[in-house]
Amino acid sequence: MTARETVLGRVRDALALAPRPPVTVERDYRRDRALPDDERLALFTDRLLDYKARVRTCTTGETAATLADVLDGLGARRVGRPAGLDRTWLDGWDGTVEEDRADAPAPGLDGLDAVVTASAASCAETGTIVLDGSADQGRRALSLVPDVHVCVVDLSSVTVGVPELLAGLVPDRPTTLISGPSATSDIELERVEGVHGPRTLVVIVRTDA
Repeated sequence: MTARETVLGRVRDALALAPRPPVTVERDYRRDRALPDDERLALFTDRLLDYKARVRTCTTGETAATLADVLDGLGARRVGRPAGLDRTWLDGWDGTVEEDRADAPAPGLDGLDAVVTASAASCAETGTIVLDGSADQGRRALSLVPDVHVCVVDLSSVTVGVPELLAGLVPDRPTTLISGPSATSDIELERVEGVHGPRTLVVIVRTDA
């Protein structure tokens, strides 16, 4: 018997002999919190800006014009979109729009200047946006590989806190949580952006939706 097998055997024996009292997990979270729209928007915007995301607001009727202005400002000429995204959103932009396919190789997405998606829900308190793989959000690779992610968020889908956010999600969907552009720190604690996802995150909040 190897040393590894001996150690693991002792661990198994100890676990078998250890008492297993029932464990009660407290679920006394703060729930059902609410804020007026203007306060929720201000909180959400503050958190996004703190994460170094860019934020724009518009009405539903201004979606196409705002997206066109944002993409032009980014210098984007080739943009990807999920198959289920409202096509009218990009009607006001004169660049090349490519619809993503599930069988398209993920490395090819790196050639896009940006990607535009919708969102499932968001949390104002943490500045977190949730994508759940719905048709207007696409597969996870689409929002991770391109260097720029432009995400449209409806204010009505922004909750105050995390418990309220999680309560509205579908547990078996492929959930992606986004809190600002991708960022990490190197060994000297210098911030490095774009390592695990988009270097630039632009959030367009539709205040009447």
